[in-house]
Amino acid sequence: MKSFSLIRASLWIYLAIFFAYLLGPLVIMSVTAFNSPEFPRATPWECLTFEWFSALFQDERILNGIKNSILVGAGTVVLSVAMGLAGALMLTQIWPKLRATYYTIIIAPILIPGVVIGISTLVFWDRINRMVGLGADSFLSNGLFLTVIGQSTFIASYCMLVLVARLQRYDTALTEAALDLGATHAQAFRKVLLPFMKPAIASAAVLAFLASFENYNTTTFTFGEYPTLTIELAQKVRYGITPAISALAFIIVVLTVFAALFNEANIRRKDLVAAARKDATVEELESGKFRVPGFLSSNWAAVVLVVLACATVVVVGTATVYSPAQCIADVQEQKRIETELRIQELRQRRAEEAARKAAEEAETAPKPQAAPSGNNSGFGGVFSPNALTGGGEEEESKAPAAEDSNNSGFGNVFAPSTLSGEGSGD
Repeated sequence: MKSFSLIRASLWIYLAIFFAYLLGPLVIMSVTAFNSPEFPRATPWECLTFEWFSALFQDERILNGIKNSILVGAGTVVLSVAMGLAGALMLTQIWPKLRATYYTIIIAPILIPGVVIGISTLVFWDRINRMVGLGADSFLSNGLFLTVIGQSTFIASYCMLVLVARLQRYDTALTEAALDLGATHAQAFRKVLLPFMKPAIASAAVLAFLASFENYNTTTFTFGEYPTLTIELAQKVRYGITPAISALAFIIVVLTVFAALFNEANIRRKDLVAAARKDATVEELESGKFRVPGFLSSNWAAVVLVVLACATVVVVGTATVYSPAQCIADVQEQKRIETELRIQELRQRRAEEAARKAAEEAETAPKPQAAPSGNNSGFGGVFSPNALTGGGEEEESKAPAAEDSNNSGFGNVFAPSTLSGEGSGD
């Protein structure tokens, strides 16, 4: 019992981590579409705003990219579904020994990188255009044409896989019975096979449109003068993004959720109606008065769809009357005050560092020595400034002459008269 509870808890933890990893980036990006900063961020939260949706609908490049993506997607759906259906029919009717080879050839475009497909499409149709002798402005060089052809090259393989899965459950006896009853092959295809294939055709069309809408690798070489949404977004990201792109992502997520819930609600309603028909009596079926369950009865997808629709209406109504101007002004004032405080703190810190450095330099600098006031050099004043510059003449004039006084201590032996011979007569 404990091991079962542990396994169950581990399973729930794994599912929580898996969905957090899968849906976490979408939730964060959706939150950034309602935050007021000019750069997309979820934290710190500043002000609730809807201005990025307005900025999105005023961006002509984004709107032009959406229009081109829709045109390319529509063309890709028509061409890819047609080629996929033809390939699926051929696969079920070809000689069995060739099916493996044929299947490999049809699936090969999926394995080829989109960059290679884009370059090859551009080069191939450029050669064809030159061989035919058309100008550079012909439809063979048109960006929409090249993009549809390039995307259909590999999207048709996806469509074929979806259609083959449905076609394998088809009973060929129905077509044979229609032919036996006098129907032509075209009538048997249109009235017997095609209705059976409608669900798969719808699924293949949705898959083809989504694959075309989000394609970038192939489109980047073929779009020409018709950039799609992915091309415009890539060019915008190079120069800095704004929360307007988050608003676009939020709209795409909401539309996808709406479509998924609507499809699930429709499927559940059909199942409930089929169950009601099965439980109804013959009289009720003939009269058509059997109880048909309501759209919301026992249909959680329909309930969630209605709740989400009501929440969307409330949000749109709030956006038309709500103005974040005052909140944004308060946030800007708060930022200004915080900036001034940071500047003051920085100035104070720099002043403290300058004072500390000055004090350290004063402590480490050598102290200056005082000049000598007397003859304390130890050399008897020989190297004093007065002796070197002749400033002692005045003092010598005051002192008695050397010839008149015998104060040399050597008995006038070194007197000038003695050296010159004047005293020889004595």
